[in-house]
Amino acid sequence: METVVERPSALDVHKEQVTACVRVPGKGRSREQHVAEFPTTVAGLLTLRDWLAAFGVEQVVMEATGVFWKPVWAILEDEFDCVLVNARHVKQVPGRKTDVKDAEWLCQLAEAGLLRASFVPPKPIRALRNLTRYRKTQIQERAREANRLHKALEDTGIKLDCVATDILGVSGRAMLDALVSGTTDPEILADLARGKLRKKIPALKEALEGRFDHLHAVWIGAILAHLDFLDEQISNLTEAIGEQIAPFEKAVELLCTIHGVQRRTAEVIIAEIGVDMSIFPTAKQLASWAGQCPGNDQSAGRRRSGKTRKGSKWLDWALEEAAMAAIRTNDSYLAAQYARLRPRRGHKKALGAVKHSILCICWHMLSTGELYTDLGGDYFRKRDPERITKRLIAQLESLGHKVTLEELPQAA
Repeated sequence: METVVERPSALDVHKEQVTACVRVPGKGRSREQHVAEFPTTVAGLLTLRDWLAAFGVEQVVMEATGVFWKPVWAILEDEFDCVLVNARHVKQVPGRKTDVKDAEWLCQLAEAGLLRASFVPPKPIRALRNLTRYRKTQIQERAREANRLHKALEDTGIKLDCVATDILGVSGRAMLDALVSGTTDPEILADLARGKLRKKIPALKEALEGRFDHLHAVWIGAILAHLDFLDEQISNLTEAIGEQIAPFEKAVELLCTIHGVQRRTAEVIIAEIGVDMSIFPTAKQLASWAGQCPGNDQSAGRRRSGKTRKGSKWLDWALEEAAMAAIRTNDSYLAAQYARLRPRRGHKKALGAVKHSILCICWHMLSTGELYTDLGGDYFRKRDPERITKRLIAQLESLGHKVTLEELPQAA
């Protein structure tokens, strides 16, 4: 194979050790290969860095192995041209499967320029990504804990959630705190209602009649304390995210002009794809990387599975939240797109098309810096009026009607 990278290095990264392989020019036209193992402690990785520098390494390649590659990358990225590759793109040759063989084969592929680099965002975006992802896990945990609260109340026979829309609102929380503190009189509890809920006091008295004992107080009190802790954690993380995303505030404001995209969603999108769209030459390539388009599997003239490839689940969740909000926006392009596709493609695929559109819109906006301009809810109707006219005439004629068209005079 032709030598593209003169002095490549490949790392087989594990939790406790790194196996490194370096290929350098030898005597004449031959190539020399050197292999060594290093611990993944900071001291061991610094030794690895010095060992690679001694050979004059130009490029360091490693597989995306869980999270184990991250500390190695952090030590080496300032000194070398680091390349992260997808393990599924690196096919193993027949033979023994060992760490040394992996590093040697990866180094040979790097030498021949046969590896495709995965997208690794810059340090500020990676730090932001860590915060937004952890905040999402805390939000999910809060939802699970709220569900546990509903189940606990069912065990007590109290039907507060059948009367109050949000049992963790001001009124509901006051009643729950009173129950935990030992107050079980339905009249006293119902009188804690505030605002519009006071109109439902008779229903509240009936719903708050249950068998709430000491063990229930301990159980539900622990759940409420955990909910308070999670609320505080989410608030602290949101504040830290606001500080970290400050240099990209203009991009956040741009994305928030898209229908369905709120600030929290915009923060997640920026944390997952960054703000430099030169990494993705086209919007279609960004959608492919994110797993927001059909798969491409064709052989012998036949199109086989169109299953969507896996992408960032964090980005997918953010796009789904935005899409669900967008399809409820009246007289908007995204809502019209969903309404057009749902009857014949179903909810899931129609929503997937809206997610794809939102991501493509993000690419164009971050590339050009322009605000979002909605095409309108009548875009598909005005795009090809003759085709729509023919379709409607055909439907009327199939019902036994004779259709005569007459153009209306245009308004002055």
